[in-house]
Amino acid sequence: MSTRTRPVKKTEAAPASDPPDPRGTPGTPGTRNTVVLLALTAVTNLADGIIKIALPVLATGITDSPGQVAAVALALTLPWLLVSLPAGVLADRADRRRLLWLAGGIRLLAIGWLIQTVTSDSTTIGTLAAVGAVLGTAEVIAQTSETALIPALVPRAERERANAWIAGVETAANEFCGPMIGGLLLTAGTGIALGSTWVAYLAAALLLLLLTGRFRAVRTTKDEAPTEPGTGTGTETGTGTGTETGTGTGTGTAPRTGRAPRAREFTEGLRYLWHHRLLRTTTLILTVLGASWGAWLALMPLVAKETMGLDARQYGIVLSALGVGGLAGTLAVTRINRLLGRRWAMFADLLGTLAMMAVPVLTTQVWAVATAAFIGGMGGTLWTVNSRLIAQNTVPDALMGRYSSAARLIGWGGMPIGAGLIGVLAEAFGTRVAFLVFAAAVAATIPPFLRIVTTDELRKSA
Repeated sequence: MSTRTRPVKKTEAAPASDPPDPRGTPGTPGTRNTVVLLALTAVTNLADGIIKIALPVLATGITDSPGQVAAVALALTLPWLLVSLPAGVLADRADRRRLLWLAGGIRLLAIGWLIQTVTSDSTTIGTLAAVGAVLGTAEVIAQTSETALIPALVPRAERERANAWIAGVETAANEFCGPMIGGLLLTAGTGIALGSTWVAYLAAALLLLLLTGRFRAVRTTKDEAPTEPGTGTGTETGTGTGTETGTGTGTGTAPRTGRAPRAREFTEGLRYLWHHRLLRTTTLILTVLGASWGAWLALMPLVAKETMGLDARQYGIVLSALGVGGLAGTLAVTRINRLLGRRWAMFADLLGTLAMMAVPVLTTQVWAVATAAFIGGMGGTLWTVNSRLIAQNTVPDALMGRYSSAARLIGWGGMPIGAGLIGVLAEAFGTRVAFLVFAAAVAATIPPFLRIVTTDELRKSA
């Protein structure tokens, strides 16, 4: 076998742009898909919101240990650390709508099993943790697939509005309507709450039939082996009959034909993210914010019951303040972006999350905790809308699933870490010290945000 070296023709790097748009103008399938995605998001997140309150409340009925209650929340979010990368590869290889159906089937089976254990009075902390882990895995598959579908089904010009409404509906259903309705349903009966969730997941699976368009990633020659963003040498290296090396000023590595090796596919999204300064920075900051949200959601059910004296319905109302804030953020995001700019809109999430962590250190008054949750929910939506838009306008379609899973592995992967850590801290030092640690962590993200997430950097991704 010989090795030879010869110059190759320079290949100009293509920007991260959309493939030919078959959706037409507003009023055609693009608008229809947006409506269906909104309905799908509403139904699934309503069910997720009910589960979010149901599992911890069921856990507090079994134990008064902060560590064990936090363990249930940890199980629900741990799959973001364990299966994010495989889910991203699946989303870029397989039919994304079928993956959403797969996630729906997993959810139906898990909720069905939980209903059986509740009706037979055999539910344990282990049962709740197992159900949480299965539902969390289904959520990873569903969220990764749905996020990857948006650029394929929604025209670029409509994405800011679509992302705003999807993020708003997601927050309103998951953080407002779901917990509030979940609290009311739990008061009526655990079986009623879980049965309603099962029906909601079934309805979501049926809604997928209304989507039109393509559901697989469109792969170009360049997208088969995506590389880091930035300026490269235009060098092409291959194996087999020889190695070709050339020079140029293209972006990253020159195109290679054929699908990347399976092991390489698992890391392509991570490498793309890590070599993009803006995406890397915002994702690392999101890790801290996500850990703080995971900590708040894991410990607050016990604080609400033991310290604040709230029942399930009252806690659901407090938790719904997150959703009210998120809905407010949805309605205001376009105007805030126009008045303040994308940078300061995203900065609001740092302040909101800081308020959520700091207030329980100072007081457990219901109005104060709910107000902080409202501010945090609003900031969360402002961050979500803008960060999704940045990624969708930057990352190639064929890499979107793997990029999304990598970003959520690092960003949302902080949620189980936060849930587990705050349980340990609360057991050892008490709840106030536990919240104080996370407040300090959020405050530490402010300097790097101001230094790196600049208006110029954000303008490049517009």
